[in-house]
Amino acid sequence: MKLACNKWMCNRWCTSRKDSEPMGILNDCWNSGRQTHRSITQWETAGSGQAGVRYHRGGSQAARTQGWLHVLRGSCAQVGACLGPKLESLALPGSSIAEASLLALLPCLTSLRRLDLGGLDSLFMSGAFLSREEHRRQVRLALSGLEELDLSDLRYLSDLTFNRLTGCTPRLRRLSLAGCHIAFEFDPYRGCPVGAVEDSSALLSLRNLRRLLTELKLTLVALDLSRTSISPESLRSIAQVQGLVLEELCLHGCKELTDYSVEALVKHQPALQRLDISACTELTNRSVEAAAHGLKRLTHLSLSGDWRITEKGVAELLSVTTLKSLNLSECLHISGTEMIKGLNCSGAARAQLESLNLKSCIYVRDFAVLSFTRHLGETLRELDLTSCANLTDLSACSIAAHLRKLVVLRLARCKEITDCGLLGVAEATRNNAEQEMGDEGPRFTGTFGIMGFFKPPRLPFEERPKVVTQNDLDQFRNHPGASFLALSRLEELDLSACPKLTDSSITQVVRYPDLRSLSLTALTEITDASLVSVARHCRSLTSLALSYCPGVSDRGVAQAAPHLHRLQHLYLSCCDNVTDRSLFLLLQHCGRLRTLDVSRCRSIASTTVDFLQSQLPFLESLHYSV
Repeated sequence: MKLACNKWMCNRWCTSRKDSEPMGILNDCWNSGRQTHRSITQWETAGSGQAGVRYHRGGSQAARTQGWLHVLRGSCAQVGACLGPKLESLALPGSSIAEASLLALLPCLTSLRRLDLGGLDSLFMSGAFLSREEHRRQVRLALSGLEELDLSDLRYLSDLTFNRLTGCTPRLRRLSLAGCHIAFEFDPYRGCPVGAVEDSSALLSLRNLRRLLTELKLTLVALDLSRTSISPESLRSIAQVQGLVLEELCLHGCKELTDYSVEALVKHQPALQRLDISACTELTNRSVEAAAHGLKRLTHLSLSGDWRITEKGVAELLSVTTLKSLNLSECLHISGTEMIKGLNCSGAARAQLESLNLKSCIYVRDFAVLSFTRHLGETLRELDLTSCANLTDLSACSIAAHLRKLVVLRLARCKEITDCGLLGVAEATRNNAEQEMGDEGPRFTGTFGIMGFFKPPRLPFEERPKVVTQNDLDQFRNHPGASFLALSRLEELDLSACPKLTDSSITQVVRYPDLRSLSLTALTEITDASLVSVARHCRSLTSLALSYCPGVSDRGVAQAAPHLHRLQHLYLSCCDNVTDRSLFLLLQHCGRLRTLDVSRCRSIASTTVDFLQSQLPFLESLHYSV
């Protein structure tokens, strides 16, 4: 199911702007590359406001690169004739492609499995999209095998246009209406309940959505209604559609939902495997308990931002043996205590989590991390502890000792983690605050009358990283398995804004051959030594963030760039020691760059930035400001 081509199809911009201008350049690019052995299976838009499409290239083993094509009315049929029989995914979110262009292209895409029209308001504003029977017949023949349709963020989607489009896709398995204006209860234009009279030309109604769900009950398994105004009664009505068996449901940001609606959902859709009820701020522990008791096949659950949820229901979640992914980020009352109790239940089957997100759970402490790392060491692949500010080196050492199969680790803004934690030489001692503050309160001294009852807190700029001694390095070299070197499978690592990390640890432990994404943003103590070491030992890097690292300079870029041939995303914002010289080095060695951020780099000239932009064929996003 892949299209064979002979060389880069298009490494240049098609400069035509008007929808009616010719597209001979596209055909030239196509004809010059027809004999290659590269695959084109997906197209995505160039971005908001552009009438364009970008396509992915590359075989199954090679990283896909991207080029831009402007799809205009006169050439869409020709493009479809060349790519249509093999194209499996077309994404056009936020573009301004004209209706005529799309209707010329869609009938040619006979192998299409995924279509993304998210945010294409211009297509639906007039209400005339697919109004002609001839167009519907052609599109229906082409999209008869379509499995996934994304209509998210459409403000002008109505019953009529929705029916015309979905009538051409009889085998849908996945449907997204996230952010759409859906009238669930009342039609303000007619002054009556929605859909009570006939299909609306102005609104998408609940009645019409239920009709589609009934028609697709044998095929549809995934539904996304995120960021809509769905009410508890409306959700219950959807869940009760006869014969509908959903496996995935996303309700992110549906703020009107209550515990009652989740309980009704669980009762009528017990086969759910993935459930996202994040940012539903009215939900409490009742919803968590309902999911734990009623969804015995649940594998992925997101409760992010549900601040009313406490520790009570979390332990029961871990009794769901099928659960693999749990997102508790920004659940402010979660400390991990009850989660540990659920994992410690002897003799009882428990969840084998592969992904755990505790981002911004500010009450999570070392004890919780030490406990769940021991229990989840064999299964956990992704761990996010971003902004868990109370974690110390003990947590870092426990992660290194027990979570050897981690692929993704995020420790951004864990400000108490130091070089010793990454090197595996942390001491199991209480911190200074705990030593000074016992169970009986603060200790009084002979100077308390002068200093007050409490010592004033240290200001951030007064705290300096602990100096790593030669003894620490010797201990690290004698026991490298206790350090972050043990996390050899890492593909993504985020250590941003951990101010106590320095070259001493970064140069010694960040040596991962499969690492693809690394963020060292705001590590103010690191220098060129860290950059060069990372470049030499992490040859698979595609994304590197070094913003707000004042110690990084042209010298480091000069030594690192020759080793970063795969780099696609580079962030150097506010690196004042990076100058024009670095940009020329990037142009020479990092030709695959797609994103470059050099904003607020005072030593870089705008003319150099313009030249770089003109010379890098794949550059999509360039951030520059003084």
